[in-house]
Amino acid sequence: MSQADAPPVSTFAPAPRRHAGRSARAWKPKHVYFTAAAWQEEHGRRIAERLAKLGVEYEVMSANRLPKLGGATTRETYRKAKNTLAIVNAPAGQFKLTPIPPSADWQFHLAKGCPAHCQYCYLAGSLPGAPVTRAYANLDQILDNLAAYIDPHRALTTFEASCYTDPLGIEHLTGSLSRAITWFGEQSDARLRWVTKYDDVSPLLNLPHNGQTRCRISLNADWVTQRLEGGTADLEARLVAMRKLTDAGYRVGAVLAPLMPFDNWRVDYGDLLDQLRNTLDDGADLTFELITHRFTPGSKEILLDWYPNTSLDFDEERRSKKLNKFGSHKFVYPREQMKELKEWFTERIARDFPEAEVLYFT
Repeated sequence: MSQADAPPVSTFAPAPRRHAGRSARAWKPKHVYFTAAAWQEEHGRRIAERLAKLGVEYEVMSANRLPKLGGATTRETYRKAKNTLAIVNAPAGQFKLTPIPPSADWQFHLAKGCPAHCQYCYLAGSLPGAPVTRAYANLDQILDNLAAYIDPHRALTTFEASCYTDPLGIEHLTGSLSRAITWFGEQSDARLRWVTKYDDVSPLLNLPHNGQTRCRISLNADWVTQRLEGGTADLEARLVAMRKLTDAGYRVGAVLAPLMPFDNWRVDYGDLLDQLRNTLDDGADLTFELITHRFTPGSKEILLDWYPNTSLDFDEERRSKKLNKFGSHKFVYPREQMKELKEWFTERIARDFPEAEVLYFT
């Protein structure tokens, strides 16, 4: 790693220590299944050892099919699936990586599915079937495959690991994120990116990451976090986790998502940014990603089945329809509202975090 790529060393006084906040409860699934192929993988056996130490019972299937996980109703299926962890092998198709701009050059997957209960869940409508969390046992193959996608003609190739999961939310069960961070620590021309709403970063703090991983924390105003992000850490705990990561030499990022123009949003988001400013030292290696709330007709239907009493605004009359290249559409905020959000956040971040980079607004 060149001196230019090394994480900066702060010369500023440490930020005031924060209270711990409310940590997320470690997920303990009620049902855990290993497929026969996953059980043969070395990483699959590592996961089994972790589960045994945590007192989590599991079942090894005789074939590579999982038992029927559906219930009599949508809500029953959802509850059962959200309490289930399946250890499987990533299918062959996942070894052909796809680009994921603007987040990273390439995406790869440690798992698919998430134990959290976010009422705007990005995975609703994106992943087929019941929302079971599937962690991949053939991790060594997954990591080895990444080497073919590192571009030798570029200074850095970036890889996103959290498109379809929150890897920290299942790290105590799998250890997959730690192994990925360690692998990237040995790659001078590749960087790992991941994001979380959880806060137990203790397994990551002493890893040989060598500045090759950017740990991003999903942050939102209390109005969103408290009402819509069930099972996750509160804002205070996430900020404490971010501070621990910077103290451990990691590059960090704030993913402000999903941004929502609720009543008094400027006050609440201003408070969020004030808290973030008070958490980090001046000069911290920090990026911002700004993502507004959006939904598709399909995801709206699924989410209202999962969370019929949600306070999330799904009123299509208050949105604009945006087509994608595949001919489908999603509902986003109207142009003037998007402009207002973008201008406010970019101006406020430029004022309070002049050392940070806003990677994109969408």
